[in-house]
Amino acid sequence: MGKKAIHFGGGNIGRGFVAEFLHTAGYEVVFVDVMDNIINSLQTQKSYKVTEVSEDGETTKTITNYRAINSKTHESDVIQEISTADVVTCAVGPNVLKFIAPVIAKGIDARTAPKPMAVIACENAIGGTDTLRKYIEEKTDAQRRTSMGERAQFANSAIDRIVPAQAPDSGLDVRIEKFYEWVVEKTPFGSVGHPDIPAIHWVDNLEPYIERKLFTVNTGHATAAYYGYYAGKKTIAEALKESFIRNQVRDALKETASLIVDKHEISAQEQQDYVETIVSRISNPYLEDSVERVGRAPMRKLSRKERFIGPAAQLAERGMKFDALMGSTEMALRFQNVQDDDESAELAKVLKENSPADATALLTGLERTHPLFQPVQKVVARVQSESKEAGQPRI
Repeated sequence: MGKKAIHFGGGNIGRGFVAEFLHTAGYEVVFVDVMDNIINSLQTQKSYKVTEVSEDGETTKTITNYRAINSKTHESDVIQEISTADVVTCAVGPNVLKFIAPVIAKGIDARTAPKPMAVIACENAIGGTDTLRKYIEEKTDAQRRTSMGERAQFANSAIDRIVPAQAPDSGLDVRIEKFYEWVVEKTPFGSVGHPDIPAIHWVDNLEPYIERKLFTVNTGHATAAYYGYYAGKKTIAEALKESFIRNQVRDALKETASLIVDKHEISAQEQQDYVETIVSRISNPYLEDSVERVGRAPMRKLSRKERFIGPAAQLAERGMKFDALMGSTEMALRFQNVQDDDESAELAKVLKENSPADATALLTGLERTHPLFQPVQKVVARVQSESKEAGQPRI
């Protein structure tokens, strides 16, 4: 019997990033999703293409050897597949983890294989697998939790690959940047050993990689998106052609770099080289990445451990500079009532209905006594006081 991986989330990241590398590693991939159109397409189409884009041109790979199950209508089939799988991954978004946890819990509980399977959440969030595990444990009988390690082992990961919006007629095919980084902690696997997936960089300590990625790639990308949206730009590449916006991105990344160098064993030169690579990547015009796509879900991006408040809070605690990150935060707060983005509408509602202090607490999760709380509150108050419509350029 060959190797089998269950992947939750049939979207562009699932198909174009995770499934591509699982396929390359020799796994049969079983996609699990609740979106009828995606599952139906995966069930009827026996292959799709992943096109890697860079300034050097394009490379296309064909992905085969997969199946697809709708967990909304065929939960028992998903449970059976998990009970005999080697790996479970997901790319569904941090807010969806609680919804996929119950069926994963049932699949883990039904396992009889001698070797535990690996569970790796591939989300843009710190400790995504830990969060998923918490939800799984909540849905597992207390008497079975103590022996869960015999059936499943959980490892956090950091993923980095830009997947821009796709053409309307692309179907299952995915255009994606050539650069990628998939880092996973190996210590949870102990003597059993981690899965054989060559694309993964296995490390003992994941935190430096997670924070470096989140506070460089995601901070820079989102800063460009929010400033770009406010300036009326269409794509990230177009936004970064403006010297003002490019300087704002560099200033924000200078601040996050100071945190990363101060906190982790990463040299200033190594981090600066990484920053230059990231700025070059997100400036890539071949990706045609829209500011709305990158900026969507602003409330999540403004939360306590995310790309702006996360590093700014740590910098404030260290007495270090975080002014540029407050600029990014302000632009994120102005990303309101954007078409097809429910969170941007909810953000507008929160800012309209709450005092500056209450809105700050609700949006960021900062303690009111935290040294960053007052600076953020001032930014919130300024945004609330202005009557300009979201998206009106001021640059």
